[in-house]
Amino acid sequence: MIIELNDNLLTGNKTIDAQHRELIERIAALVNACEEGDGKMKAIKMLDYLAEYTEFHFAEEEKLQQEVSYPGYAEHRGKHEEFKKTVDMLHEFLEESEGPTEAFVEQVKEQVVDWLFKHIEGFDRSVAEYINYVNNPNRL
Repeated sequence: MIIELNDNLLTGNKTIDAQHRELIERIAALVNACEEGDGKMKAIKMLDYLAEYTEFHFAEEEKLQQEVSYPGYAEHRGKHEEFKKTVDMLHEFLEESEGPTEAFVEQVKEQVVDWLFKHIEGFDRSVAEYINYVNNPNRL
């Protein structure tokens, strides 16, 4: 599975796209570390690193939404909270295992990579379009 920011994931908002690039790079690093058998401690460190950046990114996105009174803010924030719980669950899964197993890597791909790509293509693109509309009301 290729884990990289592609044209389908671009929202057109420079801030959001730059943060998505960083987030996707961190996820790819986590998956690569797990697949290369770098060990439990490195995988935990990479997952912590991902969780930390996720917190930052979601806060930034939510701030942008609040600034423009985005009508889907509550639902979008709820999706972010779901994702944070997923990362916490993966952290527990990893803590309880001897290391990053194939099952763990599959969970990361399904619950992090797939979720994030769908979230960006749907929710985040809608936010970026709304921000663009609010900032350029005469451009229809």
